[in-house]
Amino acid sequence: MARLATLRAQLRALASPAVALVLQRFFKTGPGDYGEGDVFLGIKVPPLRALAKQHRDADLATIAALLDSPYHEERLFALLLLMQRFQGADDAGQQAAFGLYLRSTGRINNWDLVDVSAPHIVGRHLQHRSRAALDTLARSPSLWERRIAIVATLHFIRHNDFDCTLRLARLLLNDDHDLMHKAVGWMLREVGKLDRAVLEAFLQQHHRQMPRTMLRYAIERFEPAVRTSYLQGKNGPA
Repeated sequence: MARLATLRAQLRALASPAVALVLQRFFKTGPGDYGEGDVFLGIKVPPLRALAKQHRDADLATIAALLDSPYHEERLFALLLLMQRFQGADDAGQQAAFGLYLRSTGRINNWDLVDVSAPHIVGRHLQHRSRAALDTLARSPSLWERRIAIVATLHFIRHNDFDCTLRLARLLLNDDHDLMHKAVGWMLREVGKLDRAVLEAFLQQHHRQMPRTMLRYAIERFEPAVRTSYLQGKNGPA
């Protein structure tokens, strides 16, 4: 695939071994860490975005090959290309892009990869469709599939549609991973930015059950006294 070889050559030209070392530490790639074994070329995000804009016509086969790469930045680049393709496609093209995304969740395997793409592909595609796929992902043993599920709902939140976020947040209240506590808390905070009453109603019912990190993220924008009250377990029903 000549196009694939060209893209990989362009990516290598942007690579920096020094940056790669920093990124490998930042994304927790050591033994037992959530990003264990991931490898980096050493490319920051702005150059990747700029290069993606130059290749808006990349086909799905090329994108799929990049998504299967061992290199983190190639997978991120593939997701940027897939987002562009999705946004410019008709219904059939969007379905094809969405299908590739769901088949590739094993390669969308760090929080930045999820967060940059899930709302713009998964959330956007499901806005006016059944969201059963999100419930399936939220029950997955894969940390990254669970994160895709909740972060995808950011697209709904931005359209003042909170029900799916709140349903998945309840489902994920007892998740045992810190990255999920942060993701759920973040989505709840986003709900609260648009409708504080909806967030407070959720907190009144669930704040005592919520992991500390999840709760902290959810109430981050509240007044100091209110945050303290929630963290001390004083708000909500007795």
